[in-house]
Amino acid sequence: MKIQFYDLIENSPSAPGIYKMYDADGVLLYVGKAKNLSKRLRQYMDISKLEPHKQVMRSLVTRVEWETTATESDALLLEQKLIKTEKPKYNIMLTDGKMYPMIALTNHKYPRLLKFRGKISQRRDVYGPYPSVSALNETIKTIQKVCKIRTCTDTFMRNRTRPCLLYQIGRCSAPCTILQKDYAENVHMARRILTGDSEPIIADLTAEMKKHSMNMDFESAARCRDKIAELTHTSNRGIQQNRVHSTDFNWNEKVNLLEDFLKIKINCAGVFDNSHLFGKSPVGAMITFGHEGFIKSGYRHFKLHDSARAGNDIAMMEEFISRAVEHGPKLDLIIVDGGIAQWNIAHRTAPNIPILGVTKGEVRNGDEHFVLPDGTICNNIPKDSNLFLLLRTVRDEAHRFVITFHRTTRSKTMTSSVLDDIEGIGPSRKKALLTHFGSARAVSEADMKALLRVPGLGKSAAKKIYAYFHSEVI
Repeated sequence: MKIQFYDLIENSPSAPGIYKMYDADGVLLYVGKAKNLSKRLRQYMDISKLEPHKQVMRSLVTRVEWETTATESDALLLEQKLIKTEKPKYNIMLTDGKMYPMIALTNHKYPRLLKFRGKISQRRDVYGPYPSVSALNETIKTIQKVCKIRTCTDTFMRNRTRPCLLYQIGRCSAPCTILQKDYAENVHMARRILTGDSEPIIADLTAEMKKHSMNMDFESAARCRDKIAELTHTSNRGIQQNRVHSTDFNWNEKVNLLEDFLKIKINCAGVFDNSHLFGKSPVGAMITFGHEGFIKSGYRHFKLHDSARAGNDIAMMEEFISRAVEHGPKLDLIIVDGGIAQWNIAHRTAPNIPILGVTKGEVRNGDEHFVLPDGTICNNIPKDSNLFLLLRTVRDEAHRFVITFHRTTRSKTMTSSVLDDIEGIGPSRKKALLTHFGSARAVSEADMKALLRVPGLGKSAAKKIYAYFHSEVI
């Protein structure tokens, strides 16, 4: 009986990972990566839509295997490794010794930001990989503008007698010739941006911008505004971090260590985190994991029901944990992002489930400590241990999951405006108005002549809009 391709991929999971295609002799033909394995493999079903060389390859396939990963970028790393070691016949990329581009921060008094291809062990602080050089260059440009980290070589820096052009255009603080007071702080900010932790930075810059504006220091306020714009653009692109050990992560081994450490049995653990911007768009999230890795079916997003709790991390956490325990999967352990206050509210909300608090510490990825299920503080877990790595990994996954949801929620909120309340102004007219005027406020201040110049709006709609904002009776 002839094997149908659909039968080979019928049970493929809806998760990120890599897939391998073999011929009848067991020869590996192709290795690919996917954000969603099931969707990606179904694209091979209609052979007529494939590229010519893939049509030939697809006709030879008699077996398909896959391996799931925690993230799409982990899949990218694993794909790269397999192509180099197993050399599949139909993979035409990454067979010439090249690797995906990455970003590194060097070990130096004034760390250098650089891009490179090569073994990750060549640099200590590595971020990536990036799917394209253009994406990597955009990230470097953002960090230069916001953090002013140098990109020149150590030799070039040592031999400078005056700042270079990058200093003149505001992309470097010139540690080569100018005494630095904030360089270490800017490097710390760069690491946070590279790991996707830009939301708190945006919040701090927003508060700083308001302070400068109140003090009539508009030049400083403008610099904060420009940094916020750059970071928002970067956040929308979704910069993510992937450490060297990600593809070799042994979940069963590490969860066993956690079970021994806490003296409990874990089938499913939930990790909670909140996000908001000055109390706006308050959301929460829970990710779940077990011995096989992240359990995507247990992931949950939460929009705050009780608006009085907005901006209060403790109160928000109480609502989200309560809802998760009532409606979510059965949890053997709850991990909360925070210290003793978060631990206390979680313990009060779910008294029958062990609670573990994971703090970020003063230096992210450096001095985290933990609140154990009995309420005691633990800060002596070795930073290079598998247990510490597991707890940091699941905390960062929860943070990534909630931040992504918060950005989506906030972007939807930002697209709504007072224009939604005007009868007869639908999405297309609203878009035309905002495109033409730039903001709802500008629309409200426009006169009839200006409104009539909006493409596709029409006289009747223009009169309605003008009447709405100027209290005219039509």
